[in-house]
Amino acid sequence: MAEDQPGAVRSTAVTLDLAGYITDWNEAASALFGYSAQEALGQHLLFLCAPIHEGPDFGALTTLPPDTDSVTFEVHRLNKSGDVVVTDLSLHRIRDTSGAAIGLRAAYAPTHLELSPDEKMRLYVRIIEDSNQAVLVTDARERIVMVNRAFTRITGYSTQEAQGQTPDLLRSGPNDAQLRTQIRAAMRASVMWFGEIIGRRKNGELFPQSVSISPIHNEHGVLTHVFSLFSDAGHYRETEARLHQLVNFDSVTALPNRLLLTQLLEQSLSFARRNQAQGALLVIQLQRLGWIYDTLGHPIGDAFLAEIGSRLREALREQDLLGRIGHDKLLVGLLPIPKQEHAGLVAQKLLVAVHEVVAVGGHEILCPATIGIALYPDNGATTEDLLRKAELASHRARKQGESLPLFFSDDMNQRATERFRIESELRRALIQGELLFHHQPKVSLRSGHIVGSEALIRWQHPSRGLTSPSEFISVAEETSLILDLGEWVLNEACRQIRSWADQGLTMPPLAINLSARQFDQHLPRKIDAILSHHGVLPSHLKLEITETLVVRGADQVIPIMNELVAMGLGIALDDFGTGYSSLAYLKRFPITTLKIDRSFVTGIPLELNDCAIAQAIVTMGQQLRHEIVAEGVETREQMKFLRDLGCDQLQGYLFSPPVPVAEYEQQVRNQRRLRL
Repeated sequence: MAEDQPGAVRSTAVTLDLAGYITDWNEAASALFGYSAQEALGQHLLFLCAPIHEGPDFGALTTLPPDTDSVTFEVHRLNKSGDVVVTDLSLHRIRDTSGAAIGLRAAYAPTHLELSPDEKMRLYVRIIEDSNQAVLVTDARERIVMVNRAFTRITGYSTQEAQGQTPDLLRSGPNDAQLRTQIRAAMRASVMWFGEIIGRRKNGELFPQSVSISPIHNEHGVLTHVFSLFSDAGHYRETEARLHQLVNFDSVTALPNRLLLTQLLEQSLSFARRNQAQGALLVIQLQRLGWIYDTLGHPIGDAFLAEIGSRLREALREQDLLGRIGHDKLLVGLLPIPKQEHAGLVAQKLLVAVHEVVAVGGHEILCPATIGIALYPDNGATTEDLLRKAELASHRARKQGESLPLFFSDDMNQRATERFRIESELRRALIQGELLFHHQPKVSLRSGHIVGSEALIRWQHPSRGLTSPSEFISVAEETSLILDLGEWVLNEACRQIRSWADQGLTMPPLAINLSARQFDQHLPRKIDAILSHHGVLPSHLKLEITETLVVRGADQVIPIMNELVAMGLGIALDDFGTGYSSLAYLKRFPITTLKIDRSFVTGIPLELNDCAIAQAIVTMGQQLRHEIVAEGVETREQMKFLRDLGCDQLQGYLFSPPVPVAEYEQQVRNQRRLRL
């Protein structure tokens, strides 16, 4: 066997060939692992491996990097009896006289984990001194012989002040004698005593202690010492209280949150059931809270909301429940109430409190609110059912602009169920291709020819047949579906234009309607991508937007409109006259077309007000060099009046209702004309 390399452990050595098989096994190896040389020779080194190990992968133990002659690491090995042996393993490369590697030397040095008595004593002392728990040791006569640093930190008594005293140093009151009797009984029974007691610090402050007391006996069974561990339980109680506050209460208003409020409502409803009482749930929705936060900042918004919560709490009875269940929603539980009519009276009282001006941070803030009411047991028997119906009533009140509380009705529930059904089926319709276009021609009042069309979406419902957009667009507007629907409209319009071009049809521009939800800074890039995908020129597509869109956010909308016009797209302002737009804004809009809303066309030529409005719109459009289109023209008298005013185009049943694409194509092919 080759001599040990420098640094190798001589006592336990194993020689291997380059493949890792054992070629030599000394007596020290036999003593360490329990295998004789005859049992070990010819085995692979890995036969010693423990199933759980640390350090390098065992596949790497029999090889060393070419530029390394020695490596050491800790390994776990199994001896013959199956016990795990933790050792330091040093692998050394063995070379012949020419320097060529001919084998490996594995030297093992067992890791000794047992501490000496002195080391153990030092460790025990350090553990006691560094413990977060107070340690107090008394002798058999109850005199304190030792305390640690935590004892001093918790009680205020130093080691010198405590030694020689009894634990009565920390006693707090009249129950101490009874407590001492319990502890002494535990000591006599040689069992550990656990409990929580009230202690007194050096400064006289009382504090809760979590305590364990253990007897210590000598080899003859005689009690020699008592070992006590205790901690300040007040800290844990404070932490528990803070956690309870975080989990169950709103951080802004300090009112119960949805989780806690639901639990409290369940308890109140159980009481109402047992006593056959009546009650009500009120959902209060603050209509401008988001605007307050966005405009005045979160500190002002939080202070405002906290004041509203305080006002509502003051307006309610002590037993009434109040909590915050959403960003702008609060919930009131009136359980019980003598009569259901009282719910309406309370709601009116709450609205008065909310609608008063709130002075915060130098601002005087007024925030309208709506209240929806669900009655127990008429509208539901569970918290979930009553809450859902109160929210429906609040939503309806907000939509209708109600300034009075609104009670839930079955009709609301039916409408909500119907809207949910429409939303679900509309999602499916987008996937399954149930949507299509009908086209309503636009006709020139000079030539009578078709000069364009408006694509109007229709839904070919599998069971209800062709469905008008009036039945589903409002549902889509209230959800993210309007974005998916708007993208479908853009793609379908461009696909249709591309199809006409591929068929060699010369078709006038196609107009589509855009939702206000689509109108953001990403819209121009999105439309450009769709046009490019279908190979459609921007001049073949016109965009129609509503007047209410541009009035609501003109400063944000106009830059987007400018970008769209720069791309070559024409923009029409639909339903003109219904949004009362400012003329100062109107002259800034880069639009090409004004569309007179059908509500002003209906009364022409008999209604003087409608005639005057139509004349004003046409005159203004001519001054701004806009094309004027009248919608909803149904009679020749209306057509003649509008043509004489100088209106450029009309849409309406006088020429054609919205028709399927094939019929519209036929109208254009036949060069159908309006008889002027």
